[in-house]
Amino acid sequence: MTAQIVEIAGKKMAMIPADEYEHLLDIVEDKADSLAAFEAQRRREAGEEYLPSVMVDRLLGGDHPLRVWRNYRGLTLVELADAIGMTHASLSRIENGKQQPKAAQWRALAEALNVELDDIVPLD
Repeated sequence: MTAQIVEIAGKKMAMIPADEYEHLLDIVEDKADSLAAFEAQRRREAGEEYLPSVMVDRLLGGDHPLRVWRNYRGLTLVELADAIGMTHASLSRIENGKQQPKAAQWRALAEALNVELDDIVPLD
């Protein structure tokens, strides 16, 4: 690597050829990617759940988070409703935004799906 040291406004600066600068940027980016992959692996080993991109796409596309998580957990409306003592018709209305459950029902749904409450409550 070739560098020229110059002083600008009282500060020493290193000037290097642009191709060497680009190479250094690539090295830094590779290091950052490696650290991110290491951290992701650590979180996976600690039990953090990762979501498939199809599920994320559904959530970002506006599908009701409760429905997305229920589908992801492989539960039918009837199975989830039975698990928390609710009718499947009521659960369907919740997933379609036509009914707002009580706080205790939200908590029961989150527990049955093994998720945080924030994961299933819609943002709107």
